[in-house]
Amino acid sequence: MKILVEKKRVEAVRADALLLYHFEGEKAQLPKTERIDRLTGGLIREVIKSGDFKGGLYQTALLYNHKGNPAKRILMVGLGKKGEFTLDRWRGTAAKGAQVLRDLGVKIFATPLVEGLTQRMSLETIAQGLVEGVSLGLYEFNELKTRNREKRRKVDKMFILEEEPRNLHAVQRGALTGETIVQGVYLARDLVSRPGNLQTPTMMARTAEGIAKECGLKLTVLEERDAKREGMGAFLAVARGSDEPAKFIVLEYEGRGNSSGTVVLVGKGITFDSGGISIKPSDRMQLMKNDMGGGAAVLATLQVAAKLRLPIRLVGIVPCTENLPSGKAYKPGDVITSLSGQTIEIVTTDAEGRLILADGLTYARRFKPDAIIDLATLTGSCIIALGDRVTGMLGNNGRLKTRVKRAAEFTGEKVWELPLWEDYQEQIKSDIADMKNMGGRSAGTITGAALLSRFVDKTPWVHLDIAGPVFTEKSLPYIPKGATGVGVRLLVHLLRDWTQ
Repeated sequence: MKILVEKKRVEAVRADALLLYHFEGEKAQLPKTERIDRLTGGLIREVIKSGDFKGGLYQTALLYNHKGNPAKRILMVGLGKKGEFTLDRWRGTAAKGAQVLRDLGVKIFATPLVEGLTQRMSLETIAQGLVEGVSLGLYEFNELKTRNREKRRKVDKMFILEEEPRNLHAVQRGALTGETIVQGVYLARDLVSRPGNLQTPTMMARTAEGIAKECGLKLTVLEERDAKREGMGAFLAVARGSDEPAKFIVLEYEGRGNSSGTVVLVGKGITFDSGGISIKPSDRMQLMKNDMGGGAAVLATLQVAAKLRLPIRLVGIVPCTENLPSGKAYKPGDVITSLSGQTIEIVTTDAEGRLILADGLTYARRFKPDAIIDLATLTGSCIIALGDRVTGMLGNNGRLKTRVKRAAEFTGEKVWELPLWEDYQEQIKSDIADMKNMGGRSAGTITGAALLSRFVDKTPWVHLDIAGPVFTEKSLPYIPKGATGVGVRLLVHLLRDWTQ
């Protein structure tokens, strides 16, 4: 979809549809909506007066046959109560309107920015939120479908209307930022949506190569022989069971101008997780293609950061492999030696994510970062504790955790902090090694993070467990059913905030 910012009055729009908004319970219409209402002889006022459209959150009303307005249709979308309106509801409202218009077969529509919010947020933010909501809400993963391609409905163009010349630059800047971020989220969603036979470690490396070429980044891909030479025993142990070559991906963005420090992102890249010898139940195992969601978010974030030319040095590390059973696979009871030199007793081969992350975190410290953030679909326990829409957060640095919370509030990607007290280290003590890779059923998310904490030393670090929100079983306002791209918008905002 092409997005254009135009200096044009709403009354002058020629399009398949005009998207307008109304707050629930407000007698007065928004100024631009009121002007269109007068142009149509009070058509909007009448539908509100009838009670058929009250402006409830995401409620819609489609109006036809109106005189005097060049747009063929008017779609009203409810914003909910004014006092409860947020940036995230704005994204959802925009998405709802765009989805209704797409389903009607609309190719081109126009919309103004919702008015009266500049005391709460900047015009740039409002424009960014509109673009994110519309574009993310219209996402579909259809690349593997071969039937009825010509019948699929698709919006081709959206015009964002801004009448004030002094506001145009801010609106254009916000729209461009939104588009760039959406491209990253689309990339992450595509990577997670593809099945394991296509989205292999090799294909993850090729994706990284494409990003590096497009954005001018430095790419290093360690093959298994390189990882062996480095001493990545934890990463290689997980990789042993698969015939697919493992790839340890390192993508570096040097930052624009005077960089505001160095941040390393580490993403879990298990492209398919059967559980290994400790094999998972077959029910829903097909969803374990999602287990590289953290790695997908890291690659996408590097792409967005480079395109936005953020003034920060950023490194993305994605250890990629499958976790499969075979005669070569690692086994419960094995003891492996990680890149850090610490030994790990294997209690279950289905706690493999923390093993590849252990080597990833150790490698991250070579860059002497100001902060390390890892993202991983690490534990089912996190879904039990927080549900499937919330990311679990643990870490060793209060300031970094505050930054993450602030970014989560802006992006609407919910994050909840869990404790990481020293007591939990007791659960991963081993009788024969430095630690064991699982601490039992209780506090599973926390003990997983407790193991990771042993590989970051004193570097400020946050662990984000995205096992729940990496995939949604039902459509949300601007997140269709399927892969969500969770983490990309949060990380990008955190990095933008970091540099300001």
